[in-house]
This record gives sequence, C-alpha cells and structure tokens, in this order.
Amino acid sequence: MERALVTGGSRSIGRGIVQRLIEDGYEVVILDRVEPDPPLQTRWINVDLTDTDAIHAALDDVLKDGPITRVCHNVGHVKPALLDDTTLEDFDAVMGLNVKPVLTITKRLVEGMRAEGFGRIVSISSRAAMGKELRTAYAASKSAIHGMTRTWALELARDGVTVNAIGPGSISTPLWHAANPPEDPRTQKIIDGIPVGRLGTPDDIANGVSFFMDRRSGFVTGQVMYICGGFTVGSAAAGS
Repeated sequence: MERALVTGGSRSIGRGIVQRLIEDGYEVVILDRVEPDPPLQTRWINVDLTDTDAIHAALDDVLKDGPITRVCHNVGHVKPALLDDTTLEDFDAVMGLNVKPVLTITKRLVEGMRAEGFGRIVSISSRAAMGKELRTAYAASKSAIHGMTRTWALELARDGVTVNAIGPGSISTPLWHAANPPEDPRTQKIIDGIPVGRLGTPDDIANGVSFFMDRRSGFVTGQVMYICGGFTVGSAAAGS
C-alpha cells in the first residue's frame, strides 16, 4: 500500500484530508501534537512541528518502513493583527510553523521520491496570500508557500515529482471562526461575498488534495488551486 504523510492531520481541514486519503487507499501517517479524536485508521506521531530535531526524529522512524511518496503540508496557524500591531515574535512564530516544516519535511522525503521516480507534494496555502486585512504574518507565510511550490515544481519535474498548492477560501473550521469572530461585521461581509453562498468544508479541500495526489495528475505541477466558492474570482472582479 502506498503511503502518504499529512501534517496537522488530526483535526479540521487536516482530518478531512486524512479521511479522504484513507478512502483513496493510502496508508496515512499523521504528524501532529494532537491525537485524532475520534481515532482514525492511521499512524499518528506526536511531534512539535516547530521543533526541527523532533521532525527529523519522527521521519527517521517512519522512513524505516520505506519511502513516503506523497505528502500534504497542512499544519498552520494565524495570528491576526494590523500592521502596527504585528510583532517580530508573532511573525517568526507563524513562519516557524507554516513554512519551516514544509522545507524540512520535503527535503527529507524527496530523496525517496527521486528513487521511486514518483512523488506528490501538496501544500495548503490560503486565499489570504492574495491580500487580506489583519494578515501580515499569515499572508507572508502563505506567499512563501507559493514561491516554494513553483520553484520545486521546476526543480523536481524531471524526477516524476509534482508540487502543487491549494488556497482555501473561507472554510468552516474552529481556526477560521476564531480568526473571524461572528460579531465582527467584516466576518459577515466575507460570507456574503462568497458567490456560491456558503462557507467551504474540509471535504471541499480534501477533494482538491485527492486530485493532486493521484498518479493520473502527473501533468499538473507548480499550480495553486483556489478552492474558495468563487470568492477569488469575485474579489478580482470587484477590484477591476
């Protein structure tokens, strides 16, 4: 059975991704500080993804069983703040979880992908990379994901490895609702601006990940797929 690794796969969007990959027939490994509850048919490893040494130790363990040729970089967090209130400490914290593990893990897994002549790397970005108030650190981290995705797509194409990203729009998760309080008028404005008329779900994102992970998707690389209910299109039209 082919294996896939998902960071932050115990809850919310990550859990939806893991469930879909299990349905697709993969053996899934989760790296997360939180145990899946209720349990999933996966191998869960408790690891602090801001700790590079801990990441390497976890990967040393899972790679004993052979290469992992599919990875979804999902873990991340948001520290909403206006520019004037954004601290370097918060900026470093966001980059430390949202970006650094992507580099660390990919560098370890890509050797096995090259040996297999096949690999799928998918990162969860955000529509916020296109710009959003109160998201200096978060938008910067997701823009970094886009840059790495496009660069690695070029570098790894000849090795049979594709590299893509998904930019979720507004997805109904505890993280989204914490960052967008219901009493804030900007929250309702966001929801009203989604053309399909609803918030997204983790299953919507998982469907996109499933597509990118498929062996039949080998001609798609270096792309950012916005799964946003049409919000990205609507934002572009509103600004024209």
